[in-house]
Amino acid sequence: MSSDTPSDPKMEIAHVLNMDVVGYSTLLINEQTRVMAELTRVVKSTARFRRAEAEGKLIRVPTGDGMLLVFFDDPVAPIECAMEINAATKSHPEIRLRMGIHSGPVNEVVDVNDRTNVAGAGVDLAQRVMDCGDAGHILLSKRVADDLAPFPRWNPHLHDLGECEVKHGRKIGLVNFYTNEIGKAEPPAKCREPRGTAKADAERSTSTASDLPWPKRALIAGAALFVLVLVVGAFIFSRTKTFQSWKSAGAVQTNGRSIAVLPFENASNDPNAEYLSEGISEALINSLTELQQLRVIARSTAFHYKGKDVDPRRVGRELGVATVLTGRVRQMQDALSVQVDLVDATTGAQLWGAGYDRKISDVIAVKQAIAREVTEKLKLRLSSEDQRRLVKRDTTNAEAYQFYLRGRYFWNRRTPDGIKQAIGQFQQAIERDPNFALGYAGLADSYSLLPQYTGVPSSEVMPKVRAAADRALQIDDSLAEAHTSSAYAYQLNWQWAQAEQEFRRALSLNPNYPTAHHWFCIYLYVNGQVDDALREIKRAQELDPLSPIISANVAIVLLLKNDTDAAIEQCQRIIELNPNHLSGYDWLSQAYLKQRRYVEAIALREKAVELSQRSGPQLSVLGYLYAVAGRRTEALGIVKELEEKYVKHETDGQSVGVVYDGLGDQNQAFAWLEKDFQQRSAELQFIMVRPQFEHLRRDPRVADLIRRMGLNP
Repeated sequence: MSSDTPSDPKMEIAHVLNMDVVGYSTLLINEQTRVMAELTRVVKSTARFRRAEAEGKLIRVPTGDGMLLVFFDDPVAPIECAMEINAATKSHPEIRLRMGIHSGPVNEVVDVNDRTNVAGAGVDLAQRVMDCGDAGHILLSKRVADDLAPFPRWNPHLHDLGECEVKHGRKIGLVNFYTNEIGKAEPPAKCREPRGTAKADAERSTSTASDLPWPKRALIAGAALFVLVLVVGAFIFSRTKTFQSWKSAGAVQTNGRSIAVLPFENASNDPNAEYLSEGISEALINSLTELQQLRVIARSTAFHYKGKDVDPRRVGRELGVATVLTGRVRQMQDALSVQVDLVDATTGAQLWGAGYDRKISDVIAVKQAIAREVTEKLKLRLSSEDQRRLVKRDTTNAEAYQFYLRGRYFWNRRTPDGIKQAIGQFQQAIERDPNFALGYAGLADSYSLLPQYTGVPSSEVMPKVRAAADRALQIDDSLAEAHTSSAYAYQLNWQWAQAEQEFRRALSLNPNYPTAHHWFCIYLYVNGQVDDALREIKRAQELDPLSPIISANVAIVLLLKNDTDAAIEQCQRIIELNPNHLSGYDWLSQAYLKQRRYVEAIALREKAVELSQRSGPQLSVLGYLYAVAGRRTEALGIVKELEEKYVKHETDGQSVGVVYDGLGDQNQAFAWLEKDFQQRSAELQFIMVRPQFEHLRRDPRVADLIRRMGLNP
């Protein structure tokens, strides 16, 4: 069976607004025509509709008595569009409109008229949500409300309706969205119990919490069930979503000691200069993070705003910071121009702005000058140690620094080619400055990810990881990044005690370094300490709530705690925010594998294989899925491809072995795992946690293998 048959839909996460005219069928034909024409005019005149259509991020489908708008650009697009439509139809009482909103998986189809249409769970549930409403209502699925709840703009207008029964007896959680001017405050008839019934009387006598805003109802319930919350607190967190962690981070008191450094704009009209604008921004984030008195938004979260024309006040509200730093970078041959602006995120007023016209060789001095000015404008009192921290990370060699910035630019892509290019850039950096500690740390980090992203045997790279990490520590033993690199190197080499010691040292030096918490989480769950891993990844996500890699590890821990539904939600949010990032497709496919939803898992894995440029680790899971789904011929084809990659040192033994397990040949599977053990493969430890090995882990030979690695099975 071909992978592009209808049984393997290509799914995307979309944000769906469904609407229809209540009582449409009772109107006369000419009235129906007039009402639908006016509704179409109103919808097409909204700013959100025009923007999404211009960007090619919208599918619109007529539904007879209404229409379906499917947005692919922004989770808030449907609610903003609904607000515009609702406001405009206030002057058209003949348009008795109700609307429902949901975000979920859809796939494009071609209908009988050869027109683009959509199908999937995202569309179906949006229809169910809308069907629960009356004229004037804007109803949201609970999932959409969870996404909006952290933001002050939306939170006060979310009113929980509880569960409503829909088609086939299914119950869905609903939230009513309304303001003083928009929407309808009265609950829908379908969500109201008839007065006089025992159930209604009991509800009225115990609580009126459904009339309260979204978070307050939860607080009332939480107070009543305090003891239960203490018992199941870990489970409650396991249901936490990416945006809810963002809320936690944003809940820090907003004051003058918090800042978001947004990615600087590349004004050079040269894509090859992108590394410079991104690199200066990231370098400022890293330098300012060294100051314990200043709360700095982490790179992945700040870079979520890249390429977006956003109001600093919105950024302040969404991230809970008092100040926002923006900038523009232009490079013309050896000339460098940097313009920066520090803005009060509450008022939008400029606190400070400056332009730096220098040579490209002065990039380090420019970065340091900006960091000093920011601390002065924020009225931070810096000790001599703080002042040293601001510049201690830097090299004195401008050329080495540029290579380092390029290295981090490629490393952050998290693709096979990106990791390989990063290695080359970091090597150039340390050649220019053999005493550049961050250059060696970056080189260690890149080599350590090479087996995971490219399939290169770890035995080939581990000596290089260890040497680079040791050299970084030799140069600067106070660098948290270097200790984190060293810790991960020890872990990949199965040196568990040394790894834990180094992780704890890194966190003591910089407790606000997200990667240290993230990689320590990996160490903990490999060692079976899942609850401790949850604590560490929770802290990492608080520091960097929109990092797709960190969010993927939240999903991994949730899968280990058998909370598959919460893991799925986490992965769906990764895809929504980062549709070209491998990790969301990777682990959503793994979650569907656990649920034996093979068709969906295969469709997602095929996307992951494409994004990974057919790397061995991603092909391996696809081969396993083909095997367990009964697509034996395709699974055997992937086995052949993986065995060829193994000969060329482009994948490891477990990648081949797990497909054999899916095909029912466990002896062959263990023969390949044993090859990895003999080569001390770094990736072998992860058979403890990856869902594709769940069946194989039932064999006692796995427990023996794990013990020989120094772990507890």
